[in-house]
Amino acid sequence: MKRKWIWFLPIVVLAVLHQDNWWWASTDLIAGFVPIGLAWHALISLGAGLGWWLVILFAWPTSVDEVEEADSAT
Repeated sequence: MKRKWIWFLPIVVLAVLHQDNWWWASTDLIAGFVPIGLAWHALISLGAGLGWWLVILFAWPTSVDEVEEADSAT
C-alpha cells in the first residue's frame, strides 16, 4: 500500500470521536427535533464514509485491479 498512515483516520480517530460522553446529558436539539447525540453520530457516519473513501483513493493496492482484469480476460 502506498500510504499506510491513511488507515489511522477511519480506525483510530473515528473510534475516539465515537465515544461521545459529552453529549449524554444534553437535551439540546438540532433543527428543533434531532437530539444532539444523534446528530453527532450522523456526522460520525459521514466521516467514516469519507475516511474509507480516502483509504480507497490513496491506499488501494493497484495489483488487485490488475489481477481482476487478468482473471476476467481468460
